[in-house]
Amino acid sequence: MRTHLNTGITAVRNLGILAHVDAGKTTLTERVLYATGAIHKRGEVHRGTTVTDFDAQERDRGITIFAAAVSCTWDAHRINLIDTPGHVDFADEVERSLRVLDGAVAVFDAVAGVEPQSESVWRQADRHGVPRIAFVNKMDRVGADLDLAVASLRDRLHVVPLVVQLPIGREDGFTGVVDLVRMRTLVWAAGEDAGTEGPVPDALREEAQARRRMLEEQVAELHPAALDEYCATSALSPATLAAALRELTRTGEGVVVLCGTAYRNRGVEPLLDAVVAYLPSPADMPPVRGTLGEREQERAADPAAPLAALAFKVNATATGRLTCLRVYSGTLRKGDTVLDAGAGRTERIGRILRVQADRHAEVDRAVAGDIVAVVGLKGARAGATLCAPQAPLVLEPPTVAAPVVSVAVEARTGADTGRLSAALARLVEEDPSLAVRTDRETGQTVLSGMGELHLEVAVEKIRRDHGMEVGVGRPRVTYRETVVRGVSGLVYRHVKQDGGAGQFAHVVIDVEAMEASGDDASTGTGTDAAGTGGSFGFRSVVVGGRVPQEYVRAVEAGCRDALAEGPLGGHPVTGLRVTLIDGATHPKDSSEMAFRAAGRFALREALRASVMELLEPVAEVVVTVPDEAVGGVLGDLAARRGRVTGSSATRTGTTVITASVPLAELFGYASRLRGRTQGRGTFTSRPTGYAPVPAAVGADVRSG
Repeated sequence: MRTHLNTGITAVRNLGILAHVDAGKTTLTERVLYATGAIHKRGEVHRGTTVTDFDAQERDRGITIFAAAVSCTWDAHRINLIDTPGHVDFADEVERSLRVLDGAVAVFDAVAGVEPQSESVWRQADRHGVPRIAFVNKMDRVGADLDLAVASLRDRLHVVPLVVQLPIGREDGFTGVVDLVRMRTLVWAAGEDAGTEGPVPDALREEAQARRRMLEEQVAELHPAALDEYCATSALSPATLAAALRELTRTGEGVVVLCGTAYRNRGVEPLLDAVVAYLPSPADMPPVRGTLGEREQERAADPAAPLAALAFKVNATATGRLTCLRVYSGTLRKGDTVLDAGAGRTERIGRILRVQADRHAEVDRAVAGDIVAVVGLKGARAGATLCAPQAPLVLEPPTVAAPVVSVAVEARTGADTGRLSAALARLVEEDPSLAVRTDRETGQTVLSGMGELHLEVAVEKIRRDHGMEVGVGRPRVTYRETVVRGVSGLVYRHVKQDGGAGQFAHVVIDVEAMEASGDDASTGTGTDAAGTGGSFGFRSVVVGGRVPQEYVRAVEAGCRDALAEGPLGGHPVTGLRVTLIDGATHPKDSSEMAFRAAGRFALREALRASVMELLEPVAEVVVTVPDEAVGGVLGDLAARRGRVTGSSATRTGTTVITASVPLAELFGYASRLRGRTQGRGTFTSRPTGYAPVPAAVGADVRSG
């Protein structure tokens, strides 16, 4: 156990644990805490005794729901670790965590290899440029195969796996590993927590040398300095190999792969050594970039630089509001006054805490590279930049996905109505991927989130934390509308005279589907008003100054307003481009307000005249079922309007079916699948976008 701490910034590792649900992330985190001496008794997921799954719902359901930060030390390095959820409904927790991490350990099941959600979180890490190493877990399971798991990394993630270990023993006989960098073994005896190091035994020497040779060749192909040494000596020294592996990990050109079984506590210490050896410190990362007005600035990870920190998580606890921060530059001290750069207001730091899941240790300060929690912030939300008042800077906040599933919620008693509103507001503050609105037609309060389980957890949290009964309606998905065939030359004249200065705006617009509009330059493109990730484009081709530029921007703003409700059923509109082709002004009565109104009403009228199409959210579903139940499951998927895209048999008597299914058809699917497979079938799903709704179904949606 190596826990002496070096306080320099180069001795810090900020990393996350990423994986598909049930790959063993939380168990691995628990073993890391145990190996580093942060805890003295190992917790178990199935017993609800792990440190990071401290929420009552996490312990009841046996899955990670909320990203939990912990801190420990290993080999004179501080490791700030975030255990992230593996279920797709909580992908926003992963997104916010990745925004503040310098590295990650991706955990894969030695039997299943790359699974759907492990692929999704890998792509999320790609978008953030987070260096990763891979840990192939559950090497003691029946059917575990390191080579097949590594092949799935290569085939599905399109990476270059650099395997630095050779397993000793198979399945239940897995007892240790050969370290191919140092050419030493590490073996764990039954019932022992610490491994015993030794030389490579004769029975494994030939295979270990062959795999070391393969590793050297792979590294030499990717790393120029390693190639020079390999060409000169036909081999790589351990020091050269380790340095090259570190650099390839940082650049993402290669992925170091280790193996073990976290449940049996085998392979954890070599993984910690790899974290220290290969993953970057905050000092190794590029300076963080932010904006100040229109100018972009950089801040290096220097404790002496002006403060710049990003809030990535907010928790409302029994003792107050807890805000988790990543400090990118500068030093944060207890009692400091900081600026919330986005909101333009100052906040005072009450206390600074080193986080250990639901337990905290108070510290006097936090420096560049630290991940800590602070008490005392009254208004800072997730995504807020906290900086020195004399050196303001706005950092890019984590992106928030648009909700896809909604339910109506109401208090069971009138006395609880006000309490429910406050509880919902707190939920949204803690989880930005939740949204609350009031339905204008029914007056109902509608809670929207990323999936059925996401909403179940949110409602149960209200019940448990606030002690109130909440009624919940049937889940409904969020539909979209899009343009199939637009209109040209629609004229709208906005004239209003009610005493005093009037309003006058004259616009002529074209509306077309985004796919048909090409890549013309536009004055504004981006995410539509619904935030679906679909597109809206706007451009002006008005000549001769007939519509001044400030009025053009007002027309665009009005068009964006009109996207909130489409003509088919009041759903948000996406996937269109508007072109302002002509217009006219009045010397006295024209204003930005008038042209914004003209843009809004003109686009509404144009959409009513266009050929529109209803879109519904679609998910990729991966179903694992016994071979004898395949026929019934395929029939059920077809009845749910599913389109099967793949099917493959496994070595364990099961079949994996991949299908694209409308999200609206997946409500209640878990219980139906259990019934058809006698409890042996499982499935995972992840949203893949939107697709046209069949005419018959679309009529039901519009009438409903």
